[in-house]
Amino acid sequence: MGEPRAERPYMPDYGVGAGRWEALPWSWAAERLAGSRSYWVATASGAGQPHTRPVWGVWEDGEHRFAFSCGPHSRKAADLEANPRVAFAVDDTVESLSLEGRAVTVVDHARRETWIGRYLAKYQRVAPGLGADFLRQNLLVEIAPTRAFAVIDREGELAERATRWLFTA
Repeated sequence: MGEPRAERPYMPDYGVGAGRWEALPWSWAAERLAGSRSYWVATASGAGQPHTRPVWGVWEDGEHRFAFSCGPHSRKAADLEANPRVAFAVDDTVESLSLEGRAVTVVDHARRETWIGRYLAKYQRVAPGLGADFLRQNLLVEIAPTRAFAVIDREGELAERATRWLFTA
């Protein structure tokens, strides 16, 4: 899978586009996605009521996919059933990165086990009691991003490095 296409976002009110601009490389984004411990997931109900919560999750850069688990009766689960559009972001507000896309509940057994293995490989060091059975009892949600957006909130970098990436289907 190729890298998403980088472009300069339209942000004239913040000085983006007024001078020199250099896209952040996708490797910058992939490193933050893989290395973040927690992520903010934003959903909206069928009526449009927003809901944001932190989650643990896993980014797989070779597939450009993100997955997290949630309770089958959670607000996130109900929102995603009614409205699969979702956004998620790393937990850093200085080197911020957010993605938008569509979520699906993973039902294929082999695919679920793949994500569970990735999840355990990432989090068992910080949560030794975490086990596959816990994850199997919950929903596993996979997000296919359509675009990503990054800004670096340091002087000189916001206007010169703000980057949007577009993913191909």
